[in-house]
Amino acid sequence: MLQTFVLYAMPFTFTLLVACGLAALVCGLYLFIFRIRPTNQAFRHPYLDNRAWERYPVSIRLAITLDYFFRIAFPKSTYALIGNANRLLAHIDPTELPSRIKWPLIGLWGGVFAGIISMVTLWILVFLGTL
Repeated sequence: MLQTFVLYAMPFTFTLLVACGLAALVCGLYLFIFRIRPTNQAFRHPYLDNRAWERYPVSIRLAITLDYFFRIAFPKSTYALIGNANRLLAHIDPTELPSRIKWPLIGLWGGVFAGIISMVTLWILVFLGTL
């Protein structure tokens, strides 16, 4: 019974992992090539008051976009990292942002987090398949 489940679930999980990776790649490239300036102007992150976007390393740029994602996806949360993003971006109302600003951020970070979940699920299925 378990082997049959693993046999059907493993290809589905792998396909989901690949789809999440491609979605994150496409949305991330679109965001960072075409939409990063309007996105930064719409959100006005406090870190960008200190330095220009181009002067930050890639890790901090991604952290800034993660703050944008958390503000859009969880606007009322006050817990931990999400709460910090909401405090930093409290001047932004996520419902007033246009969709052309939101969808690349949601596609990038939603694909990353859904991909992490599907990768862990795939690892568990591989482990169960070896039993």
